Order: sequence, then structure tokens, then C-alpha cells
Amino acid sequence: MQLQHIEFSKLKISKTNMRYRDPAPDVSDILPSILTKGVLQPLIVRPEDGKFGVVAGRRRWFSLKAKREKLGEVDAPPCAIMEDGDDAEAIEASLLENVARRDPDPMREYETFVRLIKEGRTVDGIAATFGLTKTQVNQRLALGNLLPKIRDAYRAEEIDDETVRHLTMASPTQQRKWLRLFNDPHQYAPRGHQLKQWLFGGQQIATSHALFKLTDYTGQIVEDLFGEDSYFTDADLFWALQNRAIADKREALLKSGWSEVAILEVGSRFVQYEHVKVPKKKGGKVFIAVSHDGAVEIFDGWLTQKDAKKLAKQAERESGPDDTKRAAPRTGVVVTQALQNYLDLHRHAVVRLALIANPKVAFRLAVAHMAASSGNWSVKPDAQTARNLAICASIENSAAEAAFADEERVVCMLLGWQAEDDEDVFVRRQTCDVFARLLALSDTEVTRIAAFFMARSLACGSDVVEDVGARLAVDARTHWQPDDAFFDLVRDRATVNMLVAQVAGEDAAKANVAEKAKTQKQIVRDCLAGANGRTKVEGWLPHWLIFASPEDREVSVPLAAE
Repeated sequence: MQLQHIEFSKLKISKTNMRYRDPAPDVSDILPSILTKGVLQPLIVRPEDGKFGVVAGRRRWFSLKAKREKLGEVDAPPCAIMEDGDDAEAIEASLLENVARRDPDPMREYETFVRLIKEGRTVDGIAATFGLTKTQVNQRLALGNLLPKIRDAYRAEEIDDETVRHLTMASPTQQRKWLRLFNDPHQYAPRGHQLKQWLFGGQQIATSHALFKLTDYTGQIVEDLFGEDSYFTDADLFWALQNRAIADKREALLKSGWSEVAILEVGSRFVQYEHVKVPKKKGGKVFIAVSHDGAVEIFDGWLTQKDAKKLAKQAERESGPDDTKRAAPRTGVVVTQALQNYLDLHRHAVVRLALIANPKVAFRLAVAHMAASSGNWSVKPDAQTARNLAICASIENSAAEAAFADEERVVCMLLGWQAEDDEDVFVRRQTCDVFARLLALSDTEVTRIAAFFMARSLACGSDVVEDVGARLAVDARTHWQPDDAFFDLVRDRATVNMLVAQVAGEDAAKANVAEKAKTQKQIVRDCLAGANGRTKVEGWLPHWLIFASPEDREVSVPLAAE
């Protein structure tokens, strides 16, 4: 049995329901409760003709239908989906038993669920115990976002369920403002659907929300009749100044020692029960929440469960052998495994090509492998494993790979090899035969072949790629251009904003710091293409593909004279 919320439009009365052909039942006794609180006990359904047939819960279904006719819409009710072999009566009895365990007071349920979470229970476990869906449990836990006085009013039934549901989406500042209206008998506090509009649309932007100096705002400011509140009339100018101020605030927090400062998308709320409090010294981060009315709230010293796992894995990697450690990413920059794979393969491609052009270095690297075996020295080619098809296509279509394939054909010709249909030209070659062929070739030809096989066996993602790329001053711009795979893999908004700063400048980055990653990526694309009125940027290279200059290395490359 699986519990989930299903849209009412996808539900119908099942033909297996014993009252399928009966007239519509009288639901006047349960309709008031469903109008205010919705359906609490799951309907039992099964897949039928592209929809879900209601096997048990016919009166609840008709109540929802009446609610939709009265209000125009209804929330998706919780449903228990039957599987092959399920017994509807047994399931319904089990659900009734679970519902009997529940406290009818939502606030008491919230307090109970919080205690269970603190004792180590999961949301899924609580849902199974009480016959709820995961969404219903999260709705109860969301009551923790309410101010205590609002929770008290809800417990006293002075506030209805719909109003409370919308208030859980409000920031603490918005809740305090609404509570002042609620407690003032001469003011009107919006409720229900009106509250949702009050929270997310049609609001003037108060000057009290500005992080910047009001003297920097050149538009008009309107004050109320009492002069206590004032508002901006030019929303676009406000957001341009506010975004720059948010970016400056982020920079200041990073300089103060925070490992990362994440700016949430406008309108996204910071959910405290999904995070844990972590101090700055132990990797805690700062989250900046920006509401639709321009208000900014800063939550410092928090970490998500996902980030905590990443931090533990990073610590585990750093405690491993030295040769497995990689350079730490820049502060505030997130590099996913897929992006790291993409970067490793492209760095690998350009360094391999550089080895071919520098056979003396390749030969000395081969000797080093002989003396201290490492990487792929067998000799065998690097697997060049791509994490997905997009990365695979990007590498196959790269200029560096095409040039390497050309060199491969030249080496095969020198060795007297011919590619056979559907067979790797390097498979099943005898060492003695190769040795006999090499004896007939000049030193220059043998050195060229040695350079090729060294490049072919270079281990992707290894420290050797980094070292050789730096010593040969490899410039990836000669064979790499940003493609769709690159932009698809850069997903973290802070990272994309860093790219905007590199390509379009710090001012553009600050002005768009709260924009979606997709919007900021388009700015980078426009700058590289010189499109949509932006100045074309030539020869741009992300810092991940830049190798340190030779003078930054401790040891120079010793080469014998020709």
C-alpha cells in the first residue's frame, strides 16, 4: 500500500464500490468539517482506466465534490493506493486504527511529531505510524515556523486552518506585521485566500526594507497620511539597488570568515526544521532570504542535512592518502561530481595533446612511471569514463580529441598497423612484432610514438594532469570552448554568479545576484556571443580550466639542448 495525495480530477467512484450505482449520499454531517479541515482519513483507491477508482471513501469523495462546487477548488486528498492482493476492508480497518491514535488538535500533533523527530524518528516513519502521507506530516511540522502567539491563537481556534497554512509560508517579519493587524480591533487582518494575496502580491515596497542608503534612490517616495510609513514607487530601481546591497552584504559575510553565503531565490523561505544549527568554525553557512516585498532576512550558522553529508565526505577524502587529495574549491563555489568529471576530462584532453607536442617531457614522464609505477602504467589507455551522455558527446566533439585522433592515425601508420573493421587497432599486438618495427624507425619517430602512448595512458583526474599542465603552460583556450554541457552542469547560483562577475563584471553580478541560475547563465552566454546588446568577450576561460604558470611552480622543466 502506498500513501500519496492525488488531484480530485483524477479520482472517480470505482465500479467495485458496493454503492457505485446508488444516488449521491447525504454528506451534510461531514461537509462542514471537510470545508474547514479537508479530508484527514485517506480514501482507498486503485488504478482504473487512467484514473484512480475510489474503493472506500465514497462519502468523502462526494463531500469533496460539493466543496469544489462551492469554493471552485479543493486540495488533493490523501489516498491509499491498493496493490495486487490488497484487501480493502483490512486496509481501511488498519487506517481507522491509525487515525484513532491521532490527536484531533493539530497543535498537539505538531508538538507530538516534533518530539518524535528529536527522538530520531523520520517523517516517513511518522507518516506510516499515523496513517498519513509525508505531505501531511510536513504540514504539521511547518507549524513550527509560526510565531508562538500565532500558534496560541490557532490552538484557541481563533484562526482557521487555511489562514494558518498560508501563515506558515510567511517570514517572521510578515507574521509580526499580520499579528499587529490581528490584535488591533480597528484594523483588518487578511485571512484565507486574501492572506495569500497579501503575502505574495500587490504589496508596495516599504523603505524600511532597503539595505541601501535612501539617498541612492533617485525615484519618488510616497508616505502615508501620518508619515509613519513610506514606500518606493519605482520597483525596478529598488530591486537594482537592493540586489547590489545584498551582494555587498554577502561579500562582507564571506570576508568575516563564513565558508558560504547562499542567497535564496526571491520568495523562497528558509525552513528551519530542515536545517541544523552549526557554528562558523565547524562549517556553518549563512542563508539570505529575500521576500517578494523586498524584505531581507539573514540566517547565520545553519547547515542542511545534505551539506552535512557532503562535509563529512570531504573530511574523509582529506584524511586519505596524499595522492588522492584534490585542490579545494573556491569559497562559496559548489562543484558537483558531474561538473568535476566534465572539467577533469577536458583538462585531461588538452594536457594529453600538450604531451604529444613535447615528446621530451613525455619521455621523461614515461621513465618516471617506470621508476615509480602510478596511474595507468600497464601500458593501457585511460578509460575516459563520462558520467552521462552529454559529457561523453562534449568530449567526443572537442577539438583536442579530434587532434589526438589525427595523431593516433599517424602513429598507427609508423607502426605499420591498419585498423580492422569493428576492432580496436591496439588489441592483440605482439610485443616482439612491435619491437622489431621500432628497430627500423628513427629516434625522432620512436620518440613521437613514445609521447603518444604516454599521453594515451595519462590518468584522467590525477595530480599528474595538474602538474604537467602547469609545467607545459597549457592554455585550454586553444582547443576548448564553453558548450551546452558545460552550462548545464554549472547549477549552483552562487557559482553561476561568480561566472557572471568574470565575464560581465562585478556590477552585473551584483545587479543579478538574486536572479535564477538560468537567467544568469544567459547573461554569460550573451557576453560570450556579443548578443542582446552586451559587449562580446573573447578568449574567456573559467578558472577550473586554467593551469598555473611555470614560474609559479617550485621546479622548472629541465630539457637538454637539441
